[in-house]
Amino acid sequence: MVDGDIPGGWQLRRLIESRLRHTAPCVDPAQASLPVTENTASARARLPEQPLPAAVLIPIVERAEGLTLLFTQRAAHLRRHAGQISFPGGRVESQDSGPTETALRETEEEIGLDRRLVSVSGFLQPLLTMTGFCVCPVVGFIAPGFALRPDPSEVHEVFEVPLLHILNKNNHIVRERTIGEHVLRVQEIHYGERHIWGATAGIVMLLFKLIVDTPLADADAPLIASGALQK
Repeated sequence: MVDGDIPGGWQLRRLIESRLRHTAPCVDPAQASLPVTENTASARARLPEQPLPAAVLIPIVERAEGLTLLFTQRAAHLRRHAGQISFPGGRVESQDSGPTETALRETEEEIGLDRRLVSVSGFLQPLLTMTGFCVCPVVGFIAPGFALRPDPSEVHEVFEVPLLHILNKNNHIVRERTIGEHVLRVQEIHYGERHIWGATAGIVMLLFKLIVDTPLADADAPLIASGALQK
């Protein structure tokens, strides 16, 4: 699929849901990707042997003008990833029934979004972070009209980015970052003055690959027939 073939609105939701239909939550490091474009061996060399399981929610908001992704900007005083852009989420705790529970619980705690308003559609491939976590991305849709109560101890701001902006390859930038002794090439996505990078950009690129870089399959036939997709 190319950028010009990407449907909008409810058709794009149907495509995402179709491709996530048989996915399951996973925090197995052996199945995980890395937020780098190359030198994966160098990146894996500095990872802990047993990364901690974590989960984030990828909140997709169904705006009238098109789907958007909801992000948070972390508070400036935090010890880890201060000021960075992220998805709501965190470490899987012992009381959690699994990554879905973690993602929804953390989202409620961080931004006050009622978990009953989230329609979970499926899961992306897990991602290993350079800070020692194996993150399960949980994809969920949210209807507009929700209320948020961001926790100022964790979140500076909540904002949305049009999904079609994320899916436009012209908005993707590859940069070199030095982490320890390693120089790694990583993806960044810019939206105005906001720079999405690191593990968050890695997760966004997993969603990009699901939508754009996944070849059309038999499961997409109803969408092709309806004109939502083009071969």
